[in-house]
Order: sequence, then structure tokens, then C-alpha cells
Amino acid sequence: MTYLFNSPSDFAEEAVRGLAAAHPDHVTPVRGGVVRPTETPEGQPALVIGGGSGHYPAFAGWVGPGMGHGAPCGNVFASPSASQVYSVVRNAENGGGVLLGFGNYAGDVLHFGLAAEKLRHEGIDVRIVPVSDDVMSNDVEHSRDRRGIAGDLPVFKIVGAAIEAGADLDEAERIAWKANDATRSFGVAFDGCTLPGAEEALFHVPEASMGVGLGIHGEPGVREEPIAGASEIADLLLDGILEEEPARRDGGYRGRVAVILNGLGTVKYEELFVVYGRVAERLAERGLTAVRPEVGEFVTSLDMAGLSLTLVFLDEELEEHWLAPVDTPAFHRGMMPEVERAPRGRLWTAEDARIPEASDDSRRCAERIAGALEGFERVCAEREEELGRLDAVAGDGDHGQGMAYGSRGAARAARRAVEQGAGARTALLLAGEAWSEAAGGTSGALWGAALTAAGGALSDAEGADGRRTVEALGDAVEAVMRLGGAKPGDKTMVDAAVPFRDALAERFDGEDAAAAVAAAARTAREAAERTSEIRASLGRSRVLGERSVGTPDPGALSFSLLMEELGRQLGE
Repeated sequence: MTYLFNSPSDFAEEAVRGLAAAHPDHVTPVRGGVVRPTETPEGQPALVIGGGSGHYPAFAGWVGPGMGHGAPCGNVFASPSASQVYSVVRNAENGGGVLLGFGNYAGDVLHFGLAAEKLRHEGIDVRIVPVSDDVMSNDVEHSRDRRGIAGDLPVFKIVGAAIEAGADLDEAERIAWKANDATRSFGVAFDGCTLPGAEEALFHVPEASMGVGLGIHGEPGVREEPIAGASEIADLLLDGILEEEPARRDGGYRGRVAVILNGLGTVKYEELFVVYGRVAERLAERGLTAVRPEVGEFVTSLDMAGLSLTLVFLDEELEEHWLAPVDTPAFHRGMMPEVERAPRGRLWTAEDARIPEASDDSRRCAERIAGALEGFERVCAEREEELGRLDAVAGDGDHGQGMAYGSRGAARAARRAVEQGAGARTALLLAGEAWSEAAGGTSGALWGAALTAAGGALSDAEGADGRRTVEALGDAVEAVMRLGGAKPGDKTMVDAAVPFRDALAERFDGEDAAAAVAAAARTAREAAERTSEIRASLGRSRVLGERSVGTPDPGALSFSLLMEELGRQLGE
């Protein structure tokens, strides 16, 4: 269990603050995480890596020369919010663009993606590489859809070294994907981890058993087997990974592998060395050369009892960057070359996000946007209980609450922006950020992305006619699809949003946007009702997919309700 904490809700923030105090030469705290205490060299890509807390030394422990430029840190096992990611990027990026790296989990994909949408609208070049190394979480044909576990370490180490060596953003992205696609991990657990303040672990493994194929957010394995000896476990992990060993060839992979044996919190170093002895023996038997192997704690899960094995199938380029020097609070290798690094100037804060100048027409449009969002808030409050009840059928029952919190946050943010003289674009961008922050979760990220994308289609210099309004709504739906990865038929918000977008494009005659939106909203409502016939195949509901049949998707229904409200307001 976790013994040392003050308030469980403050645990992650206080841990980051203590880390920064202990390592002032490596990291400086900013809103949402940490950055290097020196400026990113002008024009150098910034590698921003992050995820939930509870995994130290990932991710804040990997910030420093040769690796990350910054790390947003979410709550324990929770993705950092989009605004946390945005804040860290604004303090790390210095004209070379940014590469966002994180483990491939839905919350991280959504919130890092939403931050990227906002940053791109501000002219910052953003690339995204979710690490997907866990062989047990998907088949080899869908390897980029796997979870990210301890493979985060070598991927970020390799791309960080490439950036240190002079790679630009295009080259850094290429190398990051190459490292990811060459990395495989496999783990087992003997018992679950305990959140700060909790009396029980998130899960338990039956006595004399082990969970095979663990995650790092407190997930148990995908199956249970009788617990085995150290050599048998080493064989299990290595055999699972080597099933995907690529062919050896000149100029490519030649049987040389980076090896990381990782303890998840309770399994200690002596135990890991016992396992690694067998791993080394098996590698030699297969004619594989271990290149600078690492044994220890690299990606933990609080006090989870477990371990994981990671191999990176190296070619000459990947090996060069794997062996390069690095200097971070938790990961050191070699001697960094002497490079003059400028001390950091004043840190960027939220107060620096001043309201841009806006035209009278755009300010009047912003006033209407604030009114529409206040209408959204009213509808979500009225339907909160109903939406929660629908979500509880095959989900976790929080959709109504999330929509109520998110719409309220967005409405208040837009109203504050209007009072400060904001135009339409700025009002929507701030509302999108507030919706994501206030709601959290999947719906918060998706609605935040929708408002952000709609804002990107508008301007602070002019108002919005019917054509621009329809364009903004289309961009909002595209952002939801791009960020969430859903398609029609998955039983999600998209099942109402896509019919809405298509009907809007068909019915808009270039003049009457209000009538077109109202008609498209009716189409969305009909489509939302039809989702009751669909079995859920995405998100949490996929686990209880059959139970969802007979109930409309709450995300699709809430979308149609808000589009009906928008059509009503435009008609007025």
C-alpha cells in the first residue's frame, strides 16, 4: 500500500513538486508538470512526454538533455488534461515544433490530441507518437493499437538522443515511429497496486497464481496461470516477445537487442537479477546480443507486484541513439557533451494567454456563442439524470454528470471571454479548453475538441455568416472523428454527429443556416434513437456490448439534444 501521503487528492501534485525540489538542475515545475530549467535551443524540436502519475520514473524522471524537454503529469493513473499538456508545451517549445509522446491509452490519446488541436490553431507544428509495445493487448497486425507499457523508455530515449544529435521535427517523428515499431514488451503480475488512501488493492491475483499480460494502470492480466519459478517466467516473457522477432538482414536488424527488465514497484532488484540471468542465457542460445541491458524500476505502477520484459530489435541507427548519453533525474548514461544551455527566462503561465483584439462583428458573434453555450448548459442540467441512467446500462454512468460539468465550464468560460472583449474564435477556443478541463473523461475531450475545431474555423477579425457557421460545425464533427477514432456503427457520439454533418451539408442552401441546422438536428435525433439497435464496440461499453442493445447511446443522444438547442437559438 501507499503509506506516505497528506491528502490523496494532492498526492500527484505534491510528488511532482518534491521531485522538482530534489532535482533543480534537471527540472523546473510549471502548471501541469515539469520542464528543463534551461531554454530549449531555438529551432530544436521539443520532446514532451507524459501520462498519469504513479509510474515514476516515468515520466517526469526522464526530462533532461538527451531525452524529454518537458512532462505533463496527470493524477494517479489518469491522463494529464489538455490544458496541462498545453501549458507544458508552451514552456518547452521554442520554434522547432513539438513531438508528443505517451503510452497508447484512450485518455492520453484524447487529451494530448485535444492539446495538439489548440496548439496547431496557434501555428505550432505538433506531431504525436503513442507508444504501443504490449504484445498481449492486440495482435501483430494491429501493433500500433496496443497499449504502451515499459516500451516508453527506449522509444523516448532513442528519439531524445536523435533530437540532441540535430534531428528536425520530421526526422524525430520518423525515428520515434521506427523505435516504437521495433519495441515489444510482455509482463506478469502477482498482486495489484493500492491507490493513496485506499484500503484495498485495485485487484488481487488468486493465491499461487499470476496475471499474465498486465497493464500499468492497475489492470490485472489478460489471463491467470499458476505461479512459476524465475526461469519459467523469464522463458514465458521472452518466448512471447520473440514470436515477433523480425528477420535478420544486412543493413537492418542483425540480432542485436536493447533489453529492459522492469520492476513494477514491489518486485525488487535481486529478484529481477535472478530473472535476468535466465534472460541473458536464453538470448545467447538464440544468437542474440544484448546491447546495454537495463535492469531495475523504469515504469512502475505504485506498489504493484509484477515485472515486464522489453526488447528493441535494433538496427545501426536505433542502436546509436540507444547508446547515446542522457542526463535526467532518473536515467543517466555516459557523459553529455559540453553544450552551452541558456538559463530559462520567465515561465509561461495562463495569464499570458491574453485576449486578442477583435472586431465588433466578431465580438457580437462571440456574444451569440456564449448564449448558445448557456443553452447547452441548461439542456445538460435538465437531462443529466437521464443521460447518466442510459450510460449506466453498459458504461460507468457518468455521462450525464460529465456533460453537465463540461457545458457549465464552457458556458462560464465563454461568458468571461465576452466580458473581456473576445471575438468568436477566442471565445470558442477558451470554451473548448474549459469543457475538457471541467468534464474530464472521453466526452470532455471530444466536446473540447469540437469547440476548439469550430473556433479554428472562425475569426476574431470578422463575424460568421451562414456559410462559416456550417463550415465550423463540419470541422467540429471532423475533429471528434479524428480524435476519438470512432466510425458510424461503433455506437458512439459519431453515430449522430456524422448524419448531422451530412444532412447539414445537403440542406444548407447558402442562405438559411438556422433552418439547415434545425433539420440536421432532427436527423441526428433519429440516428441517435437508432443506436439502440447497435451493440457497443468501442470504449468502456464494448466490454458489456450485448447489454447495450435496446438502449440508445448516451453520447449520440446528448449530441442530438445540443444540436436541437443550437438550431432553436439560431432560429431566434
